[in-house]
Amino acid sequence: MYAAIGIVILLVMVFGGFVITGGALGPVMEAIPHEMLIIGGASVGALVAGNSLHELKAIGSSLGKVFKGPRHNKQDHIDAIALTTRLMKLLRAEGPVALESHVENPQDSALFAEYPNLLSNKPLIALICDTLTLLVVSSGTLETHAVEDVMDNAIKTHFHEIHEPQHALQSLADALPALGIVAAVLGVVKTMGSIDQPPAILGGMIGSALVGTFLGVLLAYGIVGPLSSRLKQVLEQDEQIFHAVKQVIIASLNGYPQPLVVESARSGLGHAFRPGLSELLDGLRGR
Repeated sequence: MYAAIGIVILLVMVFGGFVITGGALGPVMEAIPHEMLIIGGASVGALVAGNSLHELKAIGSSLGKVFKGPRHNKQDHIDAIALTTRLMKLLRAEGPVALESHVENPQDSALFAEYPNLLSNKPLIALICDTLTLLVVSSGTLETHAVEDVMDNAIKTHFHEIHEPQHALQSLADALPALGIVAAVLGVVKTMGSIDQPPAILGGMIGSALVGTFLGVLLAYGIVGPLSSRLKQVLEQDEQIFHAVKQVIIASLNGYPQPLVVESARSGLGHAFRPGLSELLDGLRGR
């Protein structure tokens, strides 16, 4: 929502300021469609040339994240810590056999069913279940640091992939000023071909060409660049719940008492999603 509000403010202030200072919007509005055809077409071409079909689809879906914000809220982070804590407690209390049915078929697990918002996040559930399956099949013989390495690698691989659209958007933002110059140069070439025209006509043609430079810079630093930055923020916030789950598992394997297990996961959350320690412990006692 804030991304949309920011874009509206940007456009109102830029074009409103231009009008207030005596500028005429008519010539600018007349030139924008032609310049945008060049800049926008070149941008789309660059994206297609530099990305696979899978990545192009990911760019489209990622733009929705910019406007929707992080996938999980504070309660989901509490639930992720609670779910993983309960699973590790089950492993310690009743052994691998009791845990096996839950991690093999989480969709059919009564325990997982208590957290429907988490179940919809398949990569998160896969991280939990795959890691605990390793513990089940190894009967507790795995070194804790080895489990941590496996989890770190899984998280790194997942988020490296989903950050690709953000990198593509940032690359586009970096290229847009140059594409604006391309449009402006073509406008100047067109103007030079009409050098015999009166000054008033030449001035309008040069002004139209300069709109290309204006649009390239505006799109780069006012829209696409900020959208890329916001997408990066959202993805980094989405990553926190994965690290919280990892901390619960690793701290439990290290034999920490439950309050310390919970705190190791809670303390790694950003302030927007971090519950109070008492709030989290009370929630666990209720289960």
